[in-house]
Amino acid sequence: MEMELPIVLITMGDPTGVGPEVIVKSVDQPAVRARLRPIVVGDTRRLQEAAAIAGVRLAVHTIAEPEQARFDPGTIDCLDLGVVPPGLPFGQLSPAGGEAAYRCIERAVRIAQSGFSSAICTAPLNKEALHAAGHRYPGHTEMLAHLTGTPEVSMLLVAPGLRVIHVTTHIGLLDAVAKIEPGLVERTIRRGHELLVRAGMARPRIAVCGINPHAGESGLFGHGEEDAKIAPAVAACVADGLAVQGPLPADTLFFRARRGDFDLVVAMYHDQGHGPVKVLGLEAGVNVTVGLPFVRTSVDHGTAFDIAGTGRADPGSMVAALELAAEFAPRP
Repeated sequence: MEMELPIVLITMGDPTGVGPEVIVKSVDQPAVRARLRPIVVGDTRRLQEAAAIAGVRLAVHTIAEPEQARFDPGTIDCLDLGVVPPGLPFGQLSPAGGEAAYRCIERAVRIAQSGFSSAICTAPLNKEALHAAGHRYPGHTEMLAHLTGTPEVSMLLVAPGLRVIHVTTHIGLLDAVAKIEPGLVERTIRRGHELLVRAGMARPRIAVCGINPHAGESGLFGHGEEDAKIAPAVAACVADGLAVQGPLPADTLFFRARRGDFDLVVAMYHDQGHGPVKVLGLEAGVNVTVGLPFVRTSVDHGTAFDIAGTGRADPGSMVAALELAAEFAPRP
């Protein structure tokens, strides 16, 4: 018997940004609908406004509970939370936008934890708007971990030819170096390994970045961080049979990974991993939160207030995020 397509919950993100627009543009694509059954958790009126601005002929079917979704062609099911005040302008940061983004995430998490869906794909939120609404999280990743009671998660970025998982993310550089320790590095490596194995890769080749220039060059740079903080984690994984190398110089490692030498790079801090991925193009990057009780993918760009409401937003990253959610999501 043919398996049903996975249900993917799409959170609308900040309604004053490009989220509503990239959602309607993506869900309107036959290739996306052929791989998953989408439900938007957001606001019906905002999606209708975005469709009109983008010139997308997509009807919005309002539902109050996820079980009411019909998944009809030419229609998008929207779990309408009524979170967007009438007349809220596009492109302007506001507490209302931050509150709406939070409410969408909160409801989607409850639905996913109920077992109705095993994947969430998130449109972008604005951290300043989120904080203005009273929700003090550094970003989506930390909010999702808190809402699910997950003690530790990892951020994985996927771009064409490159996958990068991060040991630390939204903290200052000095704090990141202090936080890095063998246990955290090892858990990050293993989370990335497990994800790729679940995705069908029998023995992923994993490369681990150093912290200092040239990975410390045998103590020439830094204070022995590679030997103290990274090497023991790599050794433990290798002893378990994982194909892991490191710590390696980050300045050449990303080139080697893109060339095909490695399936996954383990970055030590935010900019070390984000920089190479974003050079490859914001329009195709995907953010994956690894370690949650469900699959979570996201666009790898922000709310883009400068073009929100103009119809010019590129849906490429959202399309890629939806397709990756479908790829990782267990079938019902």
